[in-house]
Amino acid sequence: MLPKIIVTLILVVVMTGCSTYSADRYSISVDNVTALKEINGTKLDVGEFTASKPGQTEIMCRGVGPIKTPDGQTFENFIKKALVDELKIAEAYSNSAKITLTGNLDAIDFSSSSGTWNLALTVNSSNGNSLTALENYSYTTSFYGETACNQTAQALMPAVQNLIGKVVQNNEFRKLIQ
Repeated sequence: MLPKIIVTLILVVVMTGCSTYSADRYSISVDNVTALKEINGTKLDVGEFTASKPGQTEIMCRGVGPIKTPDGQTFENFIKKALVDELKIAEAYSNSAKITLTGNLDAIDFSSSSGTWNLALTVNSSNGNSLTALENYSYTTSFYGETACNQTAQALMPAVQNLIGKVVQNNEFRKLIQ
């Protein structure tokens, strides 16, 4: 009798599975592009982005399922690509630019209970200067796990928009690009 119960429990666990919550692809921020256009023709390259937890492509949400980046990117590459996209739209990107920006994703985490993404990014310039930006992005959450995790996934992209905004709209950004 005990083996039948164990087999039944295993089958229930395997067949139940868990949900996966994919964040939206990055979308350009008008405010970020406007700030980048104000650098008046300065071209920038973007080099490697690393992370304090390298290679992370998902974070588990309430045991319901993981929050994943689009296309299986690492979180650090998701943020790098977002910065490159912003620079390209602002016509401030060139892979042969004199100044190269690199970055380290110092921290990334969320609370689906309180409805916050917490991001920390350090951007380094090939000129020796650096800038650290912190973003604590709040969003509406839910008591219900499935809804809360879906809302958490949907909140990653605007959290990254704000994070990049805290870099490119910061007065110290000019020191990175001179």
